[in-house]
Amino acid sequence: MSEKFEVFNLDVKPGTSLKIKGKISDDAENFVINLGKSPSDLGLHFNPRFNESTIVCNSKCANNWQSEHRDHHLPFSKGSEVKFVVSFLGDKFKVKLPDGHEVEFPNRHSYEKIAYLSVKGGFKVISFKQDS
Repeated sequence: MSEKFEVFNLDVKPGTSLKIKGKISDDAENFVINLGKSPSDLGLHFNPRFNESTIVCNSKCANNWQSEHRDHHLPFSKGSEVKFVVSFLGDKFKVKLPDGHEVEFPNRHSYEKIAYLSVKGGFKVISFKQDS
C-alpha cells in the first residue's frame, strides 16, 4: 500500500529545517520526499531506491524533470523507523540521513520559499516538524 502525506500551505524560508520521522514499509521499493511550490514545480525530489541501493535527487519545472543527481549511500533499510532533517538553505537543500551523512542538492529554481511538501511511496509519516 502506498502512503501519501501532503501539505500545500507551508511557509518555509531559507534557514528553515523540516524534521520528518516515519517508518519505511517492509515491502518498500522506494519512497519520495518532494519540496517546492507545487506538485509540478519541485526544488527537491528526494527518492531513495532500495532496488538500486541509491538515492536519486532531482528537480521539476513546469512538470518537466531535470537532470538526476545520484548518491550511492543508503544507510537505512525496509521496515525501519527513520528521521530525516531537510534544510532549506537558500542556495541549496541539505538532507541529513539517519546516520549523519548529508546529501546536498542545489536550489536550481532560486526559490525564496517552499510552500509544498509531499511524502509518497513506502514511507508512513509518524511526525513532521518545522524549525525556523
